[in-house]
Order: sequence, then C-alpha cells, then structure tokens
Amino acid sequence: MSTDDREKKMTFKRLWQTFRLYTIRGSAARTEYIRRQHVYGAIGDNCTIQKRKVPLYANLIRLGNNVHIASNVSFLTHDVSYLVLNNLDTVKSVGGVQERGGCIEIGDNVFVGSGTHILYDTKIGNNVIIGTCSVVTKDIPDNSVAEGVPAKVIKTADEYLEKLKKESLHL
Repeated sequence: MSTDDREKKMTFKRLWQTFRLYTIRGSAARTEYIRRQHVYGAIGDNCTIQKRKVPLYANLIRLGNNVHIASNVSFLTHDVSYLVLNNLDTVKSVGGVQERGGCIEIGDNVFVGSGTHILYDTKIGNNVIIGTCSVVTKDIPDNSVAEGVPAKVIKTADEYLEKLKKESLHL
C-alpha cells in the first residue's frame, strides 16, 4: 500500500471515529468506544472524555486512571508551522524543517478543564487539576493545580483541597 493510500485510509478512519463519537450519548460510553477501538495510545480505568473529535495522531495520547477531560479540550500532538517556515528563503537554503510532534501523557487522578489546549511532548503528573482555558506547553508536576496561558502551577493539590474545605459545607 502506498503512502498516499495509507494516509487516505487513516483520514477516513479518523473521520469515521469522529462521526461515531458524535452519535454516542454520554461521556462514559464515548470513552468506552475510544478504549475498545484503540483510538488513543492508552486509556486507564474510570476515565471520561467529553470531546467528540478525534485528534490527529491520537495514538500518541496516553491517559492514566481516573482522568476526566472536559468539553472542548484540544490535544495537539503535532505542529505544522513547518508548512509556513519552509516557504522562507532562509529556511529553503538550509533544506527546510520537518513537522514536529510528540506524545501527550496524563497521569492518574487528573481533571482537565474545558477549553484547554495540551501541546505535544508534555506530561501531566498524578493528582493534577488543569484550569479552564489553559494552554499546557510544558510538563506539570504531580500534586498540583495549574492554569493560565501558558499553564503554570498556582498551588499544590493539598492547598486546593484545604481551600475547598474552608469554602464548602460538605467537606
């Protein structure tokens, strides 16, 4: 099979999987479909994924146990800026640049807030909360809460829990 044929087959498969995800109600059922179809590189137990769009190179995404991905989270496993850069004379003279990409790894007990973008070659540790609309550009350590553009650690998970205890009637 030629490279073009493989690319067409992969594109069709990704589009079909995205279509299927739009037809499956409930994040638990969607997550189970993603697991059964081996869409992502790995998905642990007790995970939920709200998003319905299958990212390019989804096999480079690995989720641990008890990971919850809110709606509109983007996994960016590659960077195609080379398409623009390769048109510059200075870049052409050195032979051009290649597409960059890499894995996204998310540890155990992680929540990723809605609208967050997670870039390639990043690792989110265990017991982490990523705030809404953040952009994860580098590794986030275990036991932390991170937010912002770019995402930065703002407190430990223990500090966040203590804050919740003070504000909540239920803890």
